[in-house]
Order: sequence, then structure tokens, then C-alpha cells
Amino acid sequence: MSLEMLEKLEAKVQTAVDTISLLQMEIEELKEQNDSLANEAQELRSNRETLEQDNGKLRNDHEAWQERVRTLLGKMDHVE
Repeated sequence: MSLEMLEKLEAKVQTAVDTISLLQMEIEELKEQNDSLANEAQELRSNRETLEQDNGKLRNDHEAWQERVRTLLGKMDHVE
């Protein structure tokens, strides 16, 4: 093999090594982003559950108040 061919081979090997290094760094960044997004998704699920519970409580409170108003209006009708 000539010196020129060895230099070309060395350049190609170096390019491959550089490309592999860049891809490994990109994989690490993507893993970090994935972890971050997974944490954010879990937090959003938790917040949604809390909001659903709060909504259910508010609906129950609203129904209870409506029933109290109906009861009071019924009492007022009996007074007249």
C-alpha cells in the first residue's frame, strides 16, 4: 500500500471516529431531553388528576348549594 492510500484511509477513519463521537453526544442529549420530557409528562398527569379532583369537589359543592337554595325556596313557598 502506498503512503497516499494510507493517508486517505487514515482520513476516512478519523472522519468515522469524529462522526461516531458526534452521534454519541447527540444520543446523550436526546436521552436527557427524553428524561426531561418524561418528568414533565408525569408532572402534567399529576396536575391533571389534582384538577379533576378539584373539579369534582366544586361540582359537588355546587350541587349541594343548589339543593339548599331549592330547600329554602320550598320553605318560602310554604310560608306564603
